[in-house]
Amino acid sequence: MKKAIRRRLQAELPAAGFGLHPILEQVYANRGVRKTADLALSLDQLLPPNDLMGLDSAAVMLADALQQQSSIVIVGDFDADGATSTALVVTVLRQLGFQQVAYLVPNRFEYGYGLTPEIVALAAQQKPDIIITVDNGISSVSGVAAATGFGIRTLVTDHHLPGTELPAADVIVNPNQTGDSFASKNLAGVGVIFYVMLALRAQLRERDYFQRSGVAEPNLAEVLDLVALGTVADVVPLDHNNRVLVEQGLKRMRAGRVRPGIVALAEVAQRSLARLTAADLGFALGPRLNAAGRLDDMSIGIECLLADNPQRARTLASELNDFNRDRQQIEREMHADALRKLDDFLPGADTTPPAALCLYDKQWHQGVVGILAARIKERLHRPAIAFADGDETTIKGSARSIPGLHIRDALERVSTLAPGLIIKFGGHAMAAGLSIERKDFERFRDLFEHEVERLLDGVELEAAIESDGELPASQMQLELARQLRFGGPWGQHFPEPVFDGVFTLVQQRIVGERHLKLVLAHPQQPDQLLDAIAFNIDTALWPDHELEQVRVAYKLDSNEFRGRETVQMLIEVLEPV
Repeated sequence: MKKAIRRRLQAELPAAGFGLHPILEQVYANRGVRKTADLALSLDQLLPPNDLMGLDSAAVMLADALQQQSSIVIVGDFDADGATSTALVVTVLRQLGFQQVAYLVPNRFEYGYGLTPEIVALAAQQKPDIIITVDNGISSVSGVAAATGFGIRTLVTDHHLPGTELPAADVIVNPNQTGDSFASKNLAGVGVIFYVMLALRAQLRERDYFQRSGVAEPNLAEVLDLVALGTVADVVPLDHNNRVLVEQGLKRMRAGRVRPGIVALAEVAQRSLARLTAADLGFALGPRLNAAGRLDDMSIGIECLLADNPQRARTLASELNDFNRDRQQIEREMHADALRKLDDFLPGADTTPPAALCLYDKQWHQGVVGILAARIKERLHRPAIAFADGDETTIKGSARSIPGLHIRDALERVSTLAPGLIIKFGGHAMAAGLSIERKDFERFRDLFEHEVERLLDGVELEAAIESDGELPASQMQLELARQLRFGGPWGQHFPEPVFDGVFTLVQQRIVGERHLKLVLAHPQQPDQLLDAIAFNIDTALWPDHELEQVRVAYKLDSNEFRGRETVQMLIEVLEPV
């Protein structure tokens, strides 16, 4: 489906402005920035932890556990948010003086997601006093009950939306639980556990623990590299609080104050630490970390993040890079299969897709269906669920949504209409996971499509990219490109600036397998040549040497090659004129 280019309404600038480049000021205003304070991203701008429900109880529980040298087992999730959360809490608890800290990450192919009774039984073999969940647990009613049965106390830290029943944990910290008044509901799992560690350190200060024990008080700014990576990789909305966390983590990375594992991930992804942006975390480092959980065992990713030795970190990062290559190949094959399935009920280019898409193939890889659902969603601008086999009778689906549809709420509606149809589900507004019986696939698909069509009534279903307008030729300069690159952090709900315009096509050629390298000229200034690149283009359509002009939507970026920095346009939409 071709993307339309829509120009944003240009927001009114504050009378005094922000004292920045006028283009950047307009970009900020278009994203809801109304005052200079909205752009302040120092650590003192973080929301105070006071309103985060359960935080004081969690701090007391862990401080008592430290005094008693209780045994702790961390149970994380198998994605980048779960990996960074696990590495963060293991690192900080050990720094604080805990002697018995271990972690478990459920293998998605054997145990599935979260604190299940099976994972509790596995953890119980280590005889822990406390299980701490990170990035999961809010829906683990039976898992927490199983822990209680073993005499294990539980601290649930999570950010996912709770269901109708909360687990009977000793303490729950989740900004999205009913009654929580914390102003940001968008913390990732790693952000939640970061706040828990802040509260624990404050509690230990009150008890005069550091002076009495001789343990050095940890500087928790040192784990902000983990917080930034997990927050961006989990694609949570970058509200002001999350932007502070991400910006501070990125600043430490660019300055070289970063753990060896993240240095190694940047190296294998061929990203410069000094020029690192949130996009690099989301599209280069995060996927390599995620690949372990998708194809094998996320403990490889966690060990990479925990590694003190640079050489060991490089070895583990190289393994993660290999997993990512394998994941990309599997994804390409699954994507081709999915397109063939779509052709079955979308035979012509003018065929209107249904309001939602549900696809299943017994050959698909369970760890990659989330990426496949995202690709289908992006291609057709429809909510999509891709299913793969779970066990002998069930299939597991990963769902991705579009603005205007809360995907978890849609699944809850289906579950209400057809009790028992969905075995279990959970997630966010834009992404969710679920399990159903294989025999129920067609029934679920029909009901889900019907409910989504009802819920999306009146919502625009045309794929579009929003542009901040046209840049005059005089503004397409390196200094503005630099300011835009580092003017973020950009991400979910605070999108990177995109501009559009018509350009003269000077040169075009394929590089790599499917990337189109272009040289463009602005009609206002034809002598000024601009390098541009469009990734993953349709090689059946491009290059087109008969064209003289193209309309593009693009990001203005700076590119560094062999020590020379130049302006580069990153093409998002490419259309003949």
